[in-house]
Amino acid sequence: MEFVGHDRQYQAEITNDLMIQIDHELEETSSSTASTTNTNKRYLSLLVINYMLLFSGSISSSLLSKFYFNHKGDSRWVSTWVQSAGFPLLLLPIYLPYYVFKSTHRKPFTNFTPKILLLSIVIGFFLGLNNLLFSWGNSYLSVSTSSLVLLSQLVFTLITSVIIVKQKITFANLTCVVLLTLSSVLLALNLNHDKPKGITRTKYFIGFFSTLGAGLLFSLYLPLMEKIYKIVSCYSMVVEMQMVMELTATIFAMLGMVIDGGFSEMIKESKNVFDLGEKAYWITVMLNVLTWQFCFMGTAGMVFITSSLTGGVCMTALMAVNVLGGVIVFGDNFGVIKIISTILCVWGFGSYLYGIFMKKKEEEKKKEDSTETDNQHSVA
Repeated sequence: MEFVGHDRQYQAEITNDLMIQIDHELEETSSSTASTTNTNKRYLSLLVINYMLLFSGSISSSLLSKFYFNHKGDSRWVSTWVQSAGFPLLLLPIYLPYYVFKSTHRKPFTNFTPKILLLSIVIGFFLGLNNLLFSWGNSYLSVSTSSLVLLSQLVFTLITSVIIVKQKITFANLTCVVLLTLSSVLLALNLNHDKPKGITRTKYFIGFFSTLGAGLLFSLYLPLMEKIYKIVSCYSMVVEMQMVMELTATIFAMLGMVIDGGFSEMIKESKNVFDLGEKAYWITVMLNVLTWQFCFMGTAGMVFITSSLTGGVCMTALMAVNVLGGVIVFGDNFGVIKIISTILCVWGFGSYLYGIFMKKKEEEKKKEDSTETDNQHSVA
């Protein structure tokens, strides 16, 4: 009897120890869950902020760039310069968190290695070239046509993502590529019905292929940045890299402006060329500087938080809005070909979104199955 009593006491002690261990595990799990929830909230907040920057910047910068050319502005170098000249604004998100808000312990430009600096400068040069090509295209094409041609960048982004960051090809993203390619081909065939007044056939083709070239360069930029961001430790470094790249792109544009007459040409253009007057000219230029900054910062943030292909898809979604903006604001022609082209774009984008949704669903199911298996092993 005494032996039995000791045995029961021993079992009770084991049970008690087991319960304490389970309580500790539950506390750790709860703490881990809370930490994951907070991380997810920060991730979602950052994602929303960057997409809003991309959304507002992409639409307004495209319309303002065309507004500049529509009212007799004719310098492609000025149009190139405004796309990156807002880089000093990035000093605010770089220095305020550390020196004013005290919300981070990381000093600005800490761990900014010579390798990252060199990569930022090289990519900044190509970004400046991309901006110049976009300016040439935007000066000869309507906003809606330019936006639809730029949709081809998603095709290029998929190809470069496969090569550079080993992006997997799925039925959804392949369907998206095929549909967007058909959309661009239709626009090329629509030449005679879509030339803006005063634009010759040669200038139209220069605009078309310049815009196509800008799409190609930007599709190379996106996966390259995704690859580089893998060695970047935090979002602050993304902003710092963006500042160096835009500084380089601005120097590239300023060299072109000097060859073209320098800033004195801007003053002459504002007084004698721009048909809305000097004040409206400088307001247009300053708003261009601000909105392009929103656009590029939103793009960089989207690539860092998600991936180059997702960033490209988000930009593609906004192109359809740009098309409608061109029709509403500037009265761009929106004939049958453009309607079909837009439908193909929406169809392709919808296909890609559906693919992402199904992939997310599959990942969540795998995670749930894995959690259930771990719980069963833990109970056993």
